This record gives sequence, structure tokens and C-alpha cells, in this order.
Amino acid sequence: MVFKTLMQIKEQNQNFQELIKQHKGILIKVARIYCQDEEDRQDLIQEIMIQIWKSLHKYNSKFKISTWLYRISINVAISFYRKNTVRKKNNVPFNEQISHIQNDDTNEKREQLNLLEQFISELKEFDKALMLLYLEEKSHSEIADILGISVGNVGTKVGRIKEKIKYRFSQLNKE
Repeated sequence: MVFKTLMQIKEQNQNFQELIKQHKGILIKVARIYCQDEEDRQDLIQEIMIQIWKSLHKYNSKFKISTWLYRISINVAISFYRKNTVRKKNNVPFNEQISHIQNDDTNEKREQLNLLEQFISELKEFDKALMLLYLEEKSHSEIADILGISVGNVGTKVGRIKEKIKYRFSQLNKE
């Protein structure tokens, strides 16, 4: 009986390691949008992995594994962010793909990208998560599943956030 339990633990550990290896990008992206400091990012990633480990037995196969992982990661990140009230007000690079600028891009594009990152970093925790998923080109349905809101609410919130960001850019252009 004990041998079977040890084998089950070993198998669960292997499954967990494989899951993290395949989907570590999700954890990294979420940590980057919520943490400015590399040390905080590593702490957050560790906390997310702990919560995933604790929740493995609760996984519902009707959801895609990435949806389930985003949901856990974002919930942990929001809690982590709220607990860490002493934050620097620097830009938060939130997406490796967006911050990776090709050599032929102009300084103006880099500046606009930095401003976009700044504007998103200033959003409320929930809105940051929404924009992260939107910029990851998740469907409204996937975003709704991950964040636990209706599909219609996703569209409304994305539209409002985009309007806020457009307004911020227009204010800069007037100066």
C-alpha cells in the first residue's frame, strides 16, 4: 500500500514538472505584468507554482489546461500584488513578444511601446489581466473563462480600456 502511494506521488510530481515545463510562459508573462522587480517576479512564480501543485486534483478537463493555468496565475498575482503594497512606479514590461523590438523600428515606435506598457501598468489589477490576455490574442470566450466573467463583459471592458489608452495617447499629442 505504501509503495503504491509513493509511486502515485512520484507520478504526480513528474506530471507537475512536465506541466510547468510546457506552460512556464504563462507564469512568466503573468509575473512580468504584476511585478516590476525580478526578485518579486521569482517569488510570484514560486507562489503560482505552489498554488498549481495544491490545485492539481481540482483540475476540470472541460477547460483547456492553459485556461486553468491562466486563471490560477492571475488570481495568485492579484493577491500577491495587493499584499505587496510598497511598489515602485516604474514601467512594467508585460510581454516579451511586445517588448522585443526589431532593429529597424524607430525610436518613436519604441517610445510608443514604452508608453503603452506604462499606461497598462497603471491599470487596476483586473484590467491588467484582461489586457494581458487580450494582447496574447485570446478569444473573448477564453478570456471570459479565465477571468470568470461573461463574454459580453470582456468586450465591454476591453473597449473601455482601449478608449482610456487612446485618450492618454491623444493627451500626449496635444502637449
